[in-house]
Amino acid sequence: MSQSFSRTPETDIIDYRSAEHLLAARDPRGAIKLLDEVIGQHPESTAARLLRARAFFAAAQLRAAELEFTIVLEREPDNAFAHFALARTFERANRPDQAKRHFRLAAALDPQPEYVTAARFEQT
Repeated sequence: MSQSFSRTPETDIIDYRSAEHLLAARDPRGAIKLLDEVIGQHPESTAARLLRARAFFAAAQLRAAELEFTIVLEREPDNAFAHFALARTFERANRPDQAKRHFRLAAALDPQPEYVTAARFEQT
């Protein structure tokens, strides 16, 4: 989709916020389209990549979600949510060993009840 206007920082913020709303409204593909533009302009934006990863996950595009979550974790290895979300992605892709590792990392970084329960520390 070609846009006839030049992008501005404000445009990117509006697109990012609109993508958040689309994801909340269960339109992950719409969110992905907006975030592709934002990330095209700001490839260093970890927040935009994390949101796009969530949208990919919601759209059942698991390989793309895995790639985006991995990029986020390369930049922010202590991001507990990204570990948790990557674990959910692996779980959904039937890769339980990789899921378990990231569930445990998430719980170790941030012992939220949801993370700790998913980590299943009592099971080895």
